[in-house]
Amino acid sequence: MQKLTSDDLGRILRECAGESEKFQWDETVLDTTFDELEYDSIAILEAAARIQQEYGIRVEDESIPDLVTPRAFLDHVNRLPTSPS
Repeated sequence: MQKLTSDDLGRILRECAGESEKFQWDETVLDTTFDELEYDSIAILEAAARIQQEYGIRVEDESIPDLVTPRAFLDHVNRLPTSPS
């Protein structure tokens, strides 16, 4: 299974919702909340859908509200199994 990296998540979020005007995506943002980074729940849901398409990893919609930082999101995603193709 390919691990989702911070760079991958940043790229996907930029593609889904654009660049945050307050922050540049790097390792320092991993513990910043998505709200502070100006990514709303719709952006996170879109990112989850893109991750499923690109990586075959399904992030359940119900888990999204608990994943409030990029680090929490990455940790969660990287523990999930890939879906069979």
